[in-house]
Amino acid sequence: MIKLYSFGPYFGLPDASPFVLKTMALLKFAGLRYVEDHSGFGRAPKGKLPFIDDEGTIVADSTFIRLYLEKTYGIDFDAGLTPEQRAAGWAIEKMLEEHYYWLLVQARWIDDGNFARGPAQFFSRAPAILRPLAKALIRKKIARTLMAQGLGRHTDEQLAELGRRDMDALSTLLGDKPYLFGSAPSAVDAVAFAMVTQTLVSELVSPLRDAVASKPNLVAYRDRLLAAYFPSYAAG
Repeated sequence: MIKLYSFGPYFGLPDASPFVLKTMALLKFAGLRYVEDHSGFGRAPKGKLPFIDDEGTIVADSTFIRLYLEKTYGIDFDAGLTPEQRAAGWAIEKMLEEHYYWLLVQARWIDDGNFARGPAQFFSRAPAILRPLAKALIRKKIARTLMAQGLGRHTDEQLAELGRRDMDALSTLLGDKPYLFGSAPSAVDAVAFAMVTQTLVSELVSPLRDAVASKPNLVAYRDRLLAAYFPSYAAG
């Protein structure tokens, strides 16, 4: 059976990481059984989660996990899509992963209030005497990464505008469809679901959350996928 190395449930969700949640959704879309292991961060091949162990085959990074599942299990997550839809799905995925994700990182880790309500909880297993130093070092590292990536150089108002544009685009593309390309999920839905769901957690107080919450179709999309694939986490 596939073993998925993850962080574990946080904030009323199956996992705190959009990329772990994406991978969980892909596994569920494919109907593949898996077990979770929350002890793998220190052994992560690329220094990040998720990664999987499939009977001894180790695969790191959510995108390469997808490609591995397709090749190994004969799955086409984009079955039924036209070439243009496949291309659009990849473009949407990269907008969310290479742009919007960093806006979410900034909102979670750099804003003091959001950090205290959210990521600060990740350090609960560290010795109490080391927690302040660990938190400060990680936040400093993330701030440097955001500066290098470019988004860390913008004002809060500029960041909010970029996030609104991303979510306006996603909402328009979804429209009134159950999934981004019709009645069945494709690979990009795993990514969109993960980003939308992580943004809507109550611990995040941000224009990003406001932008998603203002789109009834995105909120319904989150609710629909939670109910279908993660029913124990669905809204009551």
